[in-house]
Amino acid sequence: MTRHIIDHAEPKAEGTRTAQYVDMDRKAGVHPAVEELSQRPEDRSGAKVREFVRIAREEAKAED
Repeated sequence: MTRHIIDHAEPKAEGTRTAQYVDMDRKAGVHPAVEELSQRPEDRSGAKVREFVRIAREEAKAED
């Protein structure tokens, strides 16, 4: 019995060109945008959590 057309193993990218590309990409480092985003302070105000809790409790929104 022969295999179905889609039952073949997928080719693996293990060639020397792929290995060289991955090595170059790894040595290039992290993109500057990723560095900048990781340096931003986290928002710890908790406003979102308070709103979710308010919605979960089905409370009316407090008017300021």
